[in-house]
Amino acid sequence: MFHSLFAGWFHQVHDWGYGGVFLMMAIESTVFPLPSELVVPPAAYWAEQGRFHFWGVVAAATLGSWFGSALSYLVARAIGRPLILRYGRYVFVPERKWLLAERWIRHYSTAGVFFARLLPVVRHLVSLPAGAARMPFGRFSLMTLTGSFLWCFVLAWFGARVLGSEPTLLDDPLAMAHVLREKLLWFVAAAGVLLALYVVMDVAGRRLKRREAGEAEIP
Repeated sequence: MFHSLFAGWFHQVHDWGYGGVFLMMAIESTVFPLPSELVVPPAAYWAEQGRFHFWGVVAAATLGSWFGSALSYLVARAIGRPLILRYGRYVFVPERKWLLAERWIRHYSTAGVFFARLLPVVRHLVSLPAGAARMPFGRFSLMTLTGSFLWCFVLAWFGARVLGSEPTLLDDPLAMAHVLREKLLWFVAAAGVLLALYVVMDVAGRRLKRREAGEAEIP
């Protein structure tokens, strides 16, 4: 059953093409939870099979990430912080997540947008405080494009080199088992990297919170 779902999703990504990659990554970069790990690696798998082009996948994913981020930025810039804090919980932006992203922007400024694109949770929220704070759109776009390109390249490399090395992956459950067994180290490493990024984000958020609390206590 897992193999059928796996293969079905990969075929959907194939049928949607570059436009689908762009659209799904745009959605991923707004407030809606669509993991980029479910979009870029399947597309890169097809690139390795000759159906797409590797750099075409990276470009579509990067531009989609920028477009979704820019949309969030412009919405936040238009409606402002108070409305987002009041109604954000209805669109996957609870106050806790907003404050984390806001502290991130306040402390790291423009560079924070770049690094946020490499971190879970913060990556799809950082555009909102950047927009509400009216960060210059050119700088915001440059950092978003750079960070998104790096993240999308890593995901595409994983999809092409780790998954794409087995052409019969989607037709034969045994081929999938072979890939999982032979490339297990890569999957463990990927999971470890994601966990490490989450820990980094969590520790950074806690430090920012403690620093703000300490500054507030200074008369």
